[in-house]
Amino acid sequence: MSHPSWLTLLQQHRSIAVIRASKQSQGLQMAQAVAAAGMRLIEITWNSDRPCELIRLLRLELPSCIIGSGTLLNLEQLQQAIHAGAQFLFSPHVDTNLIEAAVAAGVPIVPGALSPTEIVTAWEAGAACVKVFPIQAVGGTSYLKALQGPLGHIPLIPTGGVTLENAQEFIQAGAIAVGLSGDLFPKSLVAAEDWRAIAQRARTLKEQLAVAAKS
Repeated sequence: MSHPSWLTLLQQHRSIAVIRASKQSQGLQMAQAVAAAGMRLIEITWNSDRPCELIRLLRLELPSCIIGSGTLLNLEQLQQAIHAGAQFLFSPHVDTNLIEAAVAAGVPIVPGALSPTEIVTAWEAGAACVKVFPIQAVGGTSYLKALQGPLGHIPLIPTGGVTLENAQEFIQAGAIAVGLSGDLFPKSLVAAEDWRAIAQRARTLKEQLAVAAKS
């Protein structure tokens, strides 16, 4: 997938469902719930149960979705994710070796960065966009707005503390998209297997972000 295609997808959908599943069957149901609500960008974290198998399964089960992998810490994990069919890649840190490998494979990679130096380093190394993580720990939307002045040309995806309540504000502050995990998949709802309630949270998120993108 080319960088322009990836950025177009982000602008269309504005949100990424980040799934961290302790059981593969649970991960499948979590993905099906948000897909039923219209979410199309789904990330499977590498510390999920059997992430490669889950990525392959979701590529078959949810052909209308774009399935990626995240929390990739080293080259071996990145290569395994690509081999499993991951269509985009996230890491929590900036590693130019990972970025170069993803670029060579033609798979968009979104490294995690926090400081302006890290963000620019990731972008210049070939990142498709940059994840600002953990955003809420350093000021949330006010920090994102501060970055927009000098770094407005770099597409940013805030994660880490993004919720249904503040996701809209991040889009309005200049984020190209947001990533949600814990607030989209509350532990209590996952434990109760209340997939209908999770689907409703995903619908609410989509509606809020559609409004934010127009404002």
